[in-house]
Parts: sequence; structure tokens; C-alpha cells
Amino acid sequence: MFTKAFRVKSNTVIKGSDRRKLKVDVSTAFPLLSESELSEVVPNKEEINVVKVYAHKGDAITLYVLHKNPLFFELEKRLYPTVYMLWQYPNVLPSFATWAPVIQKIAGGADLMLPGVVVPSCGLPEVRQGECCVVKVVGNEAPMAVGIAAMSTAEMSSAGMKGRGVSVLHTFMDNLWAYGDKSCPALISDAETTGGEVLNRDENNEEGEGGEEQETNVGELSDCPNGQGVDQETEKACAEVEGLRLTKCESENKNEEEEEVNLDEQISPQDEMDALLLQCFLHALKSKVKKSELPLLTSSFLRNHMFPCCPNGKQLDIKKSSYKKLSKFLQTMQQQHRVVRVKELTKGVESLVEVDWKNPVLRSFRAPAEPHVEEVQMTEDGEKTYHPPEITILYSVSARVEPLFREANKRKGTVLQPGEVRAIITEYVKANELVDENNKNYVHINPILCDCLLEKSEYHEVSILKWDDLFSRTLSKMQECSQFVIAGQQPIMKKGHIEPIDITVASRGSNKKVTLIKNLEMYGLDPIDVSAALQHRVQASAVLHPVPGTKDKVLVQIQGNQIQIPYLYVG
Repeated sequence: MFTKAFRVKSNTVIKGSDRRKLKVDVSTAFPLLSESELSEVVPNKEEINVVKVYAHKGDAITLYVLHKNPLFFELEKRLYPTVYMLWQYPNVLPSFATWAPVIQKIAGGADLMLPGVVVPSCGLPEVRQGECCVVKVVGNEAPMAVGIAAMSTAEMSSAGMKGRGVSVLHTFMDNLWAYGDKSCPALISDAETTGGEVLNRDENNEEGEGGEEQETNVGELSDCPNGQGVDQETEKACAEVEGLRLTKCESENKNEEEEEVNLDEQISPQDEMDALLLQCFLHALKSKVKKSELPLLTSSFLRNHMFPCCPNGKQLDIKKSSYKKLSKFLQTMQQQHRVVRVKELTKGVESLVEVDWKNPVLRSFRAPAEPHVEEVQMTEDGEKTYHPPEITILYSVSARVEPLFREANKRKGTVLQPGEVRAIITEYVKANELVDENNKNYVHINPILCDCLLEKSEYHEVSILKWDDLFSRTLSKMQECSQFVIAGQQPIMKKGHIEPIDITVASRGSNKKVTLIKNLEMYGLDPIDVSAALQHRVQASAVLHPVPGTKDKVLVQIQGNQIQIPYLYVG
């Protein structure tokens, strides 16, 4: 269910009445929890977030998050635990054991089949069909997956241990696990589950008598009908699952010496994003922000100043940095480097109120070289040679369609070419298996496509769309913009529809004809130069007037009907 990314609809703090209801529901769903354990899982005063999400197939799910880790998820009014909750209380649900290679298949989206279940000498746990249960690895009591029993224990035995055993809903290393702090399970032996302690990796690696005793305990964890070869197979399974944990948790466990050595040899992507974030921050302060703009909302500072300073070919993503949030990064810049001063206006809204322009960190920073600008060519007479601008029609990701581009890591405001939009939409449809099986020309509408592309009146009427209709609707919901590349200038990005050069003939006074020309500036034409050139060519007076309702636009007025002359000039 969580093998693919889900879409977050809302994230709110739980109310008092909902907290009490959740506590009752947890107590009913997991009766083995004691009162003290129940109070730890659903505390009375600590903040619990209720996160409503849509799975990739459209299922509406509610997550209950404590200390940034989802502990429960509710599907169709039924409560299920996550691996984070089960690692604290591994015995609240009946469990089935299997080998580490099977867990890897389950993490990829497969269900647990009965031939892969290891049957202990005491027999399988008693479960009913549809009952919630967990999947563990032989030799480790830490649950690795949560699901629903596909059949009862009696039916499993009568079927000869063939067929589907557990329909898996959530696993270690899926997207629900990734929504939390991405911590890893501890190694818990079967004997220690009833008596005791959690085995840490450091303890397992110790030499001497203590280490030998622990290794012996792990070897004696399971009592299966296979006889003498069980201990070796169990130790092998423990080693495999430990290797799986180390592979996935390497970036999270930086305190261990061996991992620190590996991290020293190469810069991690998180460190690279931290460096890029600092570069864009200092670049924006040094070359973009003016003192007159302060105070400045931090959101505006990020969008209008830091993002434009990101080098070509790179993408600034704060969530991939160690700071995770802009507010935390700015607090670091304020407290450790004293470059800026940030003030909280209201909850969640901060403003950049002061910049220390004399700060050594800021003064020593050297902004990277600007992109190469083509030199302006001159004629023999010393006049500029006009080159028509290169105009590229682009589309900006709007808030309406942002969820559709989230899997491609394209945030609101990202500018894309039509071909890129088409490629992203095609990849999204194929990744979510939305192509109609009977007719490949049609695409099924899932909740995200429905919210992004359909009008409210179409919600219950339109269930499929043609590919061309899908692309055209997507582009129509995006912000149209254009990139102008004019010789001698930096590329200019303009939003909205492009206005052409407007040339009209009007009457003035006693039916005297004049030619009016406007919108020259957008195409790199100087109205003064145009006016002088036309005045010389047609031997008629030319004057300039400001265009009403605009600040920087100028209208060229030429005496007489000279409608053909501008084309000669531009050519």
C-alpha cells in the first residue's frame, strides 16, 4: 500500500475529544497493551498530529504521528500499527516468522506466501481470517511488516501451507516508514522478548565471553522441525537482516566509527545540499536583496531571491538538506554566524528584518560568475545591429497542479518546456498504472488527476480522458510564461500571454492620420532609436508618448500613414 509515494491532504494537531477516542480505539485494537504502555503510545499532553493522506491508488488513510513518527494508520475505519510502534511493543499482535530474503521481497510489494513461513515446534499462532498480524525475521522479534491474515490458522494447515498467508499493508523501508525519522529496528532475540533486553549492534560485535553467550542465544532462537541445521540457518538469517538494516540506515547512524570513515571518503548528498543552500543564501544577500526591501518575508526571500541564485543544472531543495526547514536554517545563520536577524510575526510566519552587511562571512563570499552574455554587434556606422529575440514558450507549475508534479520533484514556480511537461505526465500515468487496459488511448482519472485537472461539475462524470485531452488540460492549468533571449542582455522571463508589436493608424485633429507603435520594449527595440530611424526614412515628424496605465512603456507616434515602414525597419 505504501510502496509508492502518497499525497498529503492535511496535517492538523489532534483535538482533546479525538485524543480520547484514539486512546479507546488503540485499547480496543491492541488489548495486550497495559495502561502505562497505552499512556506512552497516546500521551495526554504531548502533541499528536493527524495527517490525512491519499495512497497512490486513491485510498483515503489517516496517520497518527507522535514525535515525528507515524505510530498508527487508519484505513476504512480500522486501526493498524506502524513498525515504529511495533518496535516498542513487539508482542501486541500475533506474528509469523520468515527468512530475511523473503522480507526483501515483501518490502518490494509482495505478500507473505505460506511456503515462506517458518513453522516453530509450538505451531503457528492462532489467527482468524482478516485479523491484523505482523511478519518477523527468524532470529529477530522486531516486526518488519504489518498485514491482514488471508486465512485462519486452521485453513493454513488444511491447505498444506500453500497459498497467500498475509496480505501485507505496510513494511519497514516503505514510504510510510520514510515519513518518520527513518530509524532502524533493533535486534531482539526470541528469549529476550519474554525476559528482556534489546541486543545492540555494538554488543553483538564485542569479543570475549559475553559476545559468545549472545551469539549462542541468537543461534538458539528458533525451534523448527528441520532439526540440526536450524541454528546455522538462523544465524545466516540474522546476518542477512542485519546487513539489510546497515545498508538502509547508513546515512542515519553517523555515530558509528566504521560509517564515519566511509562518510569521510565522499561528500553525502545532504552535505552537498547544505553547501548549495549556504551559497544561494549568501549570493542572494550580496547581490539581490536591497536594504530598502527590509523587512522581507522569509518565504518571499526564498522564492524571489534564493531560488534565482541557484546555479544552472542544480535544484535547491531544503528538505534534502540537514536543516529540513528554512526557519531552522535561518536560525542557524542568526545564532551561529549573526548574518541576519529573523523575527516571528505570527505562528509559522517569519520576516527577515536585518542584514549585517559587514559580517565577515558575507563580505568574504564571492558570487559565482554570471552566465555568459552575448556581446552586442555594431555596424560600421557605430549603430547597434538588431537581432530579433529568441522567444520560448514555457509553462510554470501552479499551485493547482503541484501535486501532479511532486513525484518528479517539481515545486510550485518551476518553469518547464511543453515537452518536459508531457514527459512528466506520461511517467506519472505509467508509474501509477492508469493506462486503460482495453484502450491504450485513454487514461483513468485517480484522485490527484481529479483534483488537478477536472472542474467540480466533472468530478462524478469524467472517469477517463484521452492522452491529448490530458496534456492540454494540464497545460491550461499551468501558468504560461515566455523566455526572451535578447542580444546583449540577460534572459528575461515574462508571465502571461505575449503581446505582439501593435501598429495602428489613428486620426488626430482635422482628420490627420498618424501611425502609432507600441510594445517595442518587449522585443529589445528602443523606442527612441525606432523613432529616429523612422523619422529619417519617411521624412516625417515622430514623437514619443507614455502609454496610459503603464510605467515604462512608450508609444511612438509618426505623422501620416506609415504602416509599412516598421516592417522595413525591423527587417
